Parts: sequence; structure tokens; C-alpha cells
Amino acid sequence: MKITNIKVEKLKLELFKPFTVALGTIENVETLLVKVETDEGIYGIGEGAPFEYVTGETLETAISTAQLLGNRIIGQNPLNIEVIHELMDRTIVGNTAAKAALDIALFDLKGKYMNAPLYQVLGGYSNSFQTDVTIGINTPETMANEAKERVAQGFSILKIKAGLNPEQDIEAVARIREAVGPSIRLRMDANQGWTVADAVKVINTVERYQVEAVEQPLPFWDIDGMAYVRQKVSLPVMADESVHSPVDAFQVAKKQAADVINIKLMKSGGLYKAMSINNIAEAAGIQCMVGCMLESKIAITAGASLVAAKKNITEADMDSFLYVKDIGINGGLQLNNGKIILPDTPGLGIDLNL
Repeated sequence: MKITNIKVEKLKLELFKPFTVALGTIENVETLLVKVETDEGIYGIGEGAPFEYVTGETLETAISTAQLLGNRIIGQNPLNIEVIHELMDRTIVGNTAAKAALDIALFDLKGKYMNAPLYQVLGGYSNSFQTDVTIGINTPETMANEAKERVAQGFSILKIKAGLNPEQDIEAVARIREAVGPSIRLRMDANQGWTVADAVKVINTVERYQVEAVEQPLPFWDIDGMAYVRQKVSLPVMADESVHSPVDAFQVAKKQAADVINIKLMKSGGLYKAMSINNIAEAAGIQCMVGCMLESKIAITAGASLVAAKKNITEADMDSFLYVKDIGINGGLQLNNGKIILPDTPGLGIDLNL
């Protein structure tokens, strides 16, 4: 079997409302859609979600890179995924969202070839799990009201965005805890927004509200600072933007800078290297979560399949498809009271004609 053609298109996603994190406010989203076709008629689809603040890509650069890489891999056997990743990395450094789009399409194709759902192709530990849902930055009162609404929808884990104002971050957590009661699990995500001093102060303060973990309190490059913060607090510290690659995961583990690593397909370049990150973390005794950018059900189903497939991936932040209006993507994951269930149809279980 050989790759005969690569199609690259834009996928426009309309948000229900603007979404604010410490890195900025997002009002409109366009992602990258890829289709890998073969001489045997089997094809795979994939999605890339570039985010300038994290992956260093714009949609335009991601499209150009996907087209460049697509031309390079025509003629390759799509099942030789390691060979294709080596070829992509020799062609261009970084550009991980573009590579993720192609990688997801290859794994979708592999699942179809094997006649197996993607979660089984990747490991098959389970076919379902609980996901959190994210509460974007707003006034503490508005955040508390949104938290109540999400709990009423069946979610039992809330991820609270923070990082713009430490005092307001603390107030938001306090109000959310009061609004949702003691049984709902809370975690925070500062998206690199705090200083070392602020991180220690906020984390030690919010412990009284039963926050169970705090994600990326410091800038991505400050691994030593993350390790210092981890020594000064009792709550688990999670690394997100600090870990893009297996090498990053090794450095975080070596410096004991995190208790949990948040893997994102758009940071790692897809499922292939995401699995390497999880392997390194597992060997170091660090559990993982899989998170997401603002993505459609295509990329979310790929990330969710990885969560379900691996025992060491114990947490999930697979909620971004809830923030975009329906664009007619059929199949893929299902959501029921905060629980994601993967399809048993081959690959991603999504049939999308490009």
C-alpha cells in the first residue's frame, strides 16, 4: 500500500462565545484538515489546530507545512509511521500541529486497515473515561455560575483557568467551590501566567478549597522554577506548555519539576510522539493527562482514543469540541454526563468526505 495523494483544507469552527485564558482571548477558530489517500482506496483524516502562543504556528504556516510534508510522503507506505515521522522531522523542525494533522490521518488509516477502533490500535486499555470541562477566565461570579451550569450538565471535574490576576484567581476558586459543593473535583490552569512567588502563594491558598492539582504555573522555559514551586507546595504540579517532546518530558522528569504531564497532540506532533512522552513519564513514575487546543471532534477523538488506550494516562481535558457549534461531523466520540465513550468502528469512526 502506498500514499497517492494528500488533501489539505481549512476547517472553520464557530465558537458559542469568546474563550479567555492567560495567553489571550480566542474569538474565532480555523483548523487544518488533512486527508491521506492510498492506492488501495483506504484513506485517513486528521486535524491540526495551530496556536501561535504554544506551537508557534499560524493556520497559514501550518497549511503550507502540511502541503510540503504531504508532497514528501507521497509514495510511502502509510503503515510505516515511524519512517514518515523521521522524514517529516528531517524536512522541517517543529510545526507540530501540521505534523499532528498528518499523524492523526495515518493512525485513522491504520485503524481502518486493521478493521479496529483507534483506541485498540493504540493499546486498548479501555474505551471510556471521565473528562473535565474548562471554565474560562471571567469575573469570579460569572465563573461560578458557569461552573454550576456545567455540573448540572453532568460534569464532575472542573478545570479553572487562571493566571491573569492572582487575587482574582483565588476568589474565583473560592466562589466556584461554594457554588458546586464539596464533591466536585477542581483543578487550576495558570497557562504560564504567574511568577514563582505568586504561584507559591496562590497554590498554598487554594489548597483550602480542595483543589487537586495546578497546571503550568510558570513560563514554559522555567523548568527550574517549576521544580522550586513543587518543593514549596503540597498540591501536585502539572506541566503543560513545558512539555512538547519526549526530550522535554525527560528533562521535566530529570529535574523533578512536575507530578503530572499534560500531553497535547498539537504540541507533540501527533499520537506517535505523544505515546513516547507517556512512556517516559510512566518510567519516571509520572502520570499523564491528555489535553487539547480548540479542536473539532476529529482531533478530540484522536486524543480521547489515546487516553482510553493507556493505563498511565489517568486524566483527560477533552472538552473543546463543546465550545464550537456543530459543523456536521458524524461519528467519533460520544459524551454522556461527563463520560467520553469511544466508538467501536474502525479508526476514528468518523466518515468525512473531502
